[in-house]
Amino acid sequence: MRTSMGDLKVKNRIKVFRAMHDLTQEKLAQALGVTRQTILAIEKEKYDPSLSLAFRIAYYFNVKIEDLFTYTNEELQQVSGTSDGDLPWPK
Repeated sequence: MRTSMGDLKVKNRIKVFRAMHDLTQEKLAQALGVTRQTILAIEKEKYDPSLSLAFRIAYYFNVKIEDLFTYTNEELQQVSGTSDGDLPWPK
């Protein structure tokens, strides 16, 4: 996802969830219908997944999308133009 405020990267915990489920990048990629290189690029934060793929990954691990993908508070403040206490969504 890109904004006029510059490049914002999504932080993710896919590698953590893969380890918890004893999955290789290849097995996860096969289950999701993508390449291993796609999983690698997402894990290394070189590529932000489409919303559709992000939801598929969350569904696969049976977690909320927010459990897998987040922005840092600093990045959120940059986008919203507010201080941490004034963010328009739950912390």
